Amino acid sequence: MKQKHNVSVDGLDIEFATGTLAGLASGAVTIRSGETELFVSATAASTLRPGQDFFPLTVDYREKFSAGGKFPGGYFKREGKPSEKEILPSRLCDRPLRPLFPKGFMNEVQVIGLLLSTDRIHEPDVLMVNAASAATLISDIPWNGPVGCVRVGQIDGEFITNPTHDEMLDSDLDLIYVGSETEMLMIEGSAEFISDERFYEALEYGQKAIQPIIAAQRELAKLAGKEKKEFPLVTTPQEIVEFCEAHAAEKVKEALGNDSYSARKIAIEAIAEETTAALKEKLGEENVNGDDVARAFDEIQEKLYRQNILETGRRVDGRGAQDLRSISCDTGVLPRVHGSAIFNRGETQALVIATLGTSRDTQDIDGLTGGARSKSFILHYNFPPFSTGEAGRFGFTSRREQGHGALAERSLLPILPPEDEFPYAIRVVSEVMSSNGSTSMASICGGCLSLMDAGVPITAPCAGISTGLVTEQDENGKITKHVILTDILGAEDHFGDMDFKIAGTPDGITGFQLDLKIQGLPFDITLEAIKQNREARMKILAIMAEHMPESRKDLREHAPRIHTIKIDPEKIGALIGPGGKNIRRITEVSGAQVDIDEDNSGKVLIFATDQESMERAIQEVELCTAEILVGKTYRGIVRGVKEFGAFVECLPGKEGLVHISELADFRVNKTEDICKLGDEMVVKCIGVEKGKVRLSRKAALEEAKEADDADAPEPENEVKASE
Repeated sequence: MKQKHNVSVDGLDIEFATGTLAGLASGAVTIRSGETELFVSATAASTLRPGQDFFPLTVDYREKFSAGGKFPGGYFKREGKPSEKEILPSRLCDRPLRPLFPKGFMNEVQVIGLLLSTDRIHEPDVLMVNAASAATLISDIPWNGPVGCVRVGQIDGEFITNPTHDEMLDSDLDLIYVGSETEMLMIEGSAEFISDERFYEALEYGQKAIQPIIAAQRELAKLAGKEKKEFPLVTTPQEIVEFCEAHAAEKVKEALGNDSYSARKIAIEAIAEETTAALKEKLGEENVNGDDVARAFDEIQEKLYRQNILETGRRVDGRGAQDLRSISCDTGVLPRVHGSAIFNRGETQALVIATLGTSRDTQDIDGLTGGARSKSFILHYNFPPFSTGEAGRFGFTSRREQGHGALAERSLLPILPPEDEFPYAIRVVSEVMSSNGSTSMASICGGCLSLMDAGVPITAPCAGISTGLVTEQDENGKITKHVILTDILGAEDHFGDMDFKIAGTPDGITGFQLDLKIQGLPFDITLEAIKQNREARMKILAIMAEHMPESRKDLREHAPRIHTIKIDPEKIGALIGPGGKNIRRITEVSGAQVDIDEDNSGKVLIFATDQESMERAIQEVELCTAEILVGKTYRGIVRGVKEFGAFVECLPGKEGLVHISELADFRVNKTEDICKLGDEMVVKCIGVEKGKVRLSRKAALEEAKEADDADAPEPENEVKASE
């Protein structure tokens, strides 16, 4: 489609365009890389909602199947609710945009991204962030952008910008980096045990890589940017602020000294009610807005939290800036489950359960863009309302839960053993029981312990922790003073400037995420935070090691067992049987699951929950893939009766001919005199010529007569064919 304005990004195969689509939106752009193309709009409401007391920014990314030339699956040929593949890019885009809107701006802003075309080579999530930045920049919405976004990979020790899906298969780093012209704004991703020093170098590389993208957006804004509109900012009346400070500041300061989150919350709510009543008495009930009082109290708490940390280095719970809260953990806490753990850090608690499954339990991924089509490791994170002592909506999965689960999942994935060594599907579920800061990191710690409790032979224990930040800035926004906080409370996340989560093992970093409330993080503070985070991780890993130094040697009683058999690849068809007949029969008679590796290597996996089932399945597989051997006796089934003899199935799908002369030690006139279809017959293989098997009932009878005792057990080498 022809656009009015086009701007290319030097060296990155990215093109921004605007001027043709969605002329009524505040801002609208398309972005293209290769043959992957997205449309993104940004629109702001012209008026505030009644009682609006927060900034309602919503970002939605959608992948239409038409972009890949496909029909949606399912009964209704229409896209349904957003998938995780759509929700994660939406969150990815929201987080760096949000802190750049003016303080007090409360008009609803909606950013919508649509995947128009995909070549299944270039990942659209990075394009979504850049297009959202460009759409907001050229709109009339007040916003302190632009931002640039790149994916940074590392192949053979060299960084690479925006690697393709195929290149990512060889990369040991997946870093999504978002920043402004001068500072970092957000990061997200995973790595395979990258060192702190190399991680920092990757951040510096990302900052340089985004500059051409930002320059291209600036150029587009010169060509098509609208004049920024004046919107009324929501502020708290100074009279209300001053009254609340005079009446309640000291009481709030005292309430913040409570160790318990619940006690602090109840005390501050009581002070707020008392202050509101006093305000109404002074100014009149009609002149007091509850939202104004709530904002004033929020400002008072923020000021006191930050002031105390910056001036004294002490926090509301009495800790120093680098102190961890008390940590405890336990494993094997639930019966019957395959692995379980409880991880406590202060008032944050996660109950984590690990389940081992078979290859049929892997999760299929029905997506348009490239990458894996299924995954055998799944981590689900649940955050019920009781975890914060509140009543709320329950029974649906929020975007936040999906995002936290994805962070914990990619942080634990690198420590799992290779599938060819431990061919299980693994599901970890983190049930947050209590929340007061960094439940996603508690889920990583508890998840690692639950895997160890399940007997998963992880490569190294993994832990995660979050660091926060409190800053003091001059009138130009430059940071003049800062304190980095280890193991932040929920309130320190809310009133602070940063939530920087890093997970890893003693060998390096495996997962990370950074969110800011300020408009950029200087690199010297970033380096300090990375070092402080590592010190805390090592302490947590030491505590975890005291409780469980290594994975259990054996799986839990109720976990499925796996046995691997290697067969001749040419016998796979015989094992499966016509229409899957043989493999279904084995499953039915043994109760085990039999899976054949799709790579035609001849590897067969048998999953069973008890030894008897396992042994029966192994025996049946061996029967299906064995050959009839000369000199061996079999108990077979008569599958065909002819004038010249009988065909006997000795092994599943394998049979031979018993000539009429070999049916008995006397002359047989008719085959039917000795056997009929379906009869059992003990036979001995007396020859194999050009693939044709010759069997003898007579020889088997003679062998039996030679036995010392007629009641002796059947010959050791006798094999019974299954019905």
